[in-house]
Parts: sequence; C-alpha cells; structure tokens
Amino acid sequence: MREYLLTLCITAAVTYLLTGPVRKFAIVAGAMPEIRARDVHREPTPRLGGIAMFFGLCAGLLVADHLTNLSEVFEKSNEPRALLSGAALIWLIGVLDDKFEIDALIKLGGQMIAAGVMVVQGLTILWIPLPGVGTVALTQWQGTLLTVALVVITINAVNFVDGLDGLAAGMVCIAAAAFFMYAYRIWYSYGIEAAAPASLFAAILMGMCLGFLPHNMHPARIFMGDSGSMLIGLVLAAGAISVTGQVDPDLMNLFTGSERNAVHQMVPVYIPLVMPLTIIAIPAADLILAIVRRTWRGQSPFAADRGHLHHRLLEIGHSHSRAVLIMYFFSALIAFGALGYSVNAASMWIVLGVVALSAIGLVLLLLPRFTPRAPRWAERFVPPRYRRRRGTAKAAAPEAATGAPAADEDAEERVPVAAGVSGVNGATAVGSRSRTR
Repeated sequence: MREYLLTLCITAAVTYLLTGPVRKFAIVAGAMPEIRARDVHREPTPRLGGIAMFFGLCAGLLVADHLTNLSEVFEKSNEPRALLSGAALIWLIGVLDDKFEIDALIKLGGQMIAAGVMVVQGLTILWIPLPGVGTVALTQWQGTLLTVALVVITINAVNFVDGLDGLAAGMVCIAAAAFFMYAYRIWYSYGIEAAAPASLFAAILMGMCLGFLPHNMHPARIFMGDSGSMLIGLVLAAGAISVTGQVDPDLMNLFTGSERNAVHQMVPVYIPLVMPLTIIAIPAADLILAIVRRTWRGQSPFAADRGHLHHRLLEIGHSHSRAVLIMYFFSALIAFGALGYSVNAASMWIVLGVVALSAIGLVLLLLPRFTPRAPRWAERFVPPRYRRRRGTAKAAAPEAATGAPAADEDAEERVPVAAGVSGVNGATAVGSRSRTR
C-alpha cells in the first residue's frame, strides 16, 4: 500500500507542478478557443492541460518501475508498456485537437487505433464472467472488438461529461478511487497478482486527477481539453480491461464452501463489468435525454444546445461549484455503492444506505439556495464562501435603516471570474466582473 501511495503522490506532484508552465505555453501557442454559445465560462481559457497529466502518468510509471514490489508488475506483465503506448497515441491526438480542432471521425479513428495498440501488446479481454452462465472464453476477434468498444465508449463518456470546471477530473478521480479499492482487495484478499496492474493504473489515475484539480476548479485557470479527457478515459478503461481480461474467476472459487457462498464470492468477479458504468452512467443519461429532447423539437440529435444536466443545474439556481459538487455526490454514490455491494452482496444495509443517500441527493437538488457553512474549527480549511460571516449582525442594522440590500454572500460564487486569465483582447478578470454585475 505504501508504494501505491508513493506513486500516487509523485504523479499528483508532477502533474500539479507542470500545469502552471503548461498553461503559459498554451497561451503562447494560442490554444485558447473562442467562447461558444453552449459554454459556461465567460473568458477564453487555455487548454492543453492534458500535457501535464501525461507527464504525470509517465512519472508515476517510472517511479513504480523502481520500487521493490511494484517493479514486479513490469517484470511479469506487459500491460504497463501497453498502457503507455496507447496513452501516448491518444494524448498526441488530443493535443492536435486542442490546437487545430481536428474532425470527429479522425479522433474516433485515433481512439480505435490506440485501443488496438494496447490489444496487440496484450492488454485485452480474454474472458468475461456472466451471471448464471459462468466464465465465457472469448476468441481473439471477440476479445479485440470488446476491448476496443470498451475503450472508445469510456473515452467518449469522459469527454462528454467535461462541461464544467473540475467536473470530469473529479468524477474520474472518484471512479478511480472506488476501482482502486476493488482491485487492491482482489489482489490482497484473494492473493491474485494479476490484479496488481489494475491497482497501479487506478493509483496513477487518481494522482493525475488530484494534481490537475487545483488548477481546474472554478474559476478554472486551465482546461484539460481533449488531450486530458481522452487520456484519463483511456487509463480508466485500461484498469477495467486489466481486471476483467486477466484475472481468472476460477481462482476465487478456491475460497468458497457452499453453493450459496460461491454465489456471494463470485460477485466481485462481475464488478469489473459494472464499475466502468459508474463513470458512464451520468453522461449516458445526459446523452439519452439530449437525443430525446432534440428529436422532440425537430432538431438533429447532434445539434449542440444548453440543455445538458449541468446546464439544468445552473438554470434552476445552483451555483457553478454547487452543481459540480452535486454531480460528484451522485458519482460517488454509484461508484462506492457498487464497491460496497461487491464486498458484501448479502447485506441489505448497503441497499438501504444507497436509497437513503439518493433521497438526500434529491433534497439537495431541490435546495438551490442552500449554502452549507463549515463549523468554526474547520473554517480555515474551506473556501471563503463556506465560512460564517461574523459581521452579518452589524451589516443588518445599516440595511434596515437605509433600506439598501446587503451584499449577497454567493455573489462571488455566481460570478464566473477566471482570476489571472486574460482574454485574447487583453480583457482581465476585473473587466469580466464589472460586466456581469
């Protein structure tokens, strides 16, 4: 565990330290597209954040290769090299798209080629466990097609959800944390070393997202762009493929006693088929709603609009940051709910807990004006908007005397100011604030 934590910290540190220079490079290179009608931000913001994330990935793999226990992953498996090859290709395509806006079909072809490169080097699905059927061995063509489909779907799901500051990185980090706990349990509890590469991939993915998030939280100073969203989508898919395609489910039957216990013990084997859906669930629901909505209006299903889930959250009164936190909440609920069910499938408390948390999430959706306040002892660790205002009582008296409204506590949160980011025409964040008020 210590080596995984060290790899995670090194990946996060490299990503965090490189994001600042990459931002300056993106501004100089002109990777700052114009504001589109469906965009939420108000000022042109540099992209190419995936450059820092890719070098964080390389640093994590390099450190893991020189550690005592994790070095065995590189000696016994070719999966880390396969991941690096596919990641380099998809990252290069993303960089070109962030700068030159390449065609969607070209990107799709590049995604399929990157997945094929990983398949050729051994990172592929060899068999799949099906409930009620057992382990089903796949032919070479079946495994290749299934692997490529999983990679392409996951990449585009992550790319699709990248609509608000910090949304994609945070949701993928949540999914990676849940997947790491699952893969590490398979390796540690069952003694199956084939799950070690998936644990390594999940730890590195968490480091990439955690290192980039401080620069990408609202107001974002830099966007990850397609170079980042496609990269973390590929890494997430690689971990799921590694566990599903390399871990033999029959090895887990050695620890079962009765037929009933065998059914419960086989539940973790099915989780790799469900865990990738934890990051696809919300984007897939958004995609289906978008197709129905546009078709009902007589528009093309591919016509862009401002009707996505994150746009709806903003329209009903949620601030930018609160909308992101709500989507974090539901992503964590799905991911860790699946993880808890894999640990104890026979427990009814897990189902009841998921239902109760879902009800809490629905209440939060209906309270757009609710602003949580941190306790006094924790105020120094949270953003200013979550701290209690000590001068509220004093400010209320002048308001009552003059009839002038007091300053809105959430004004700072609702004004999307990109601090320190200048527009193409030289407009600063101060100008943006004056125009929005």
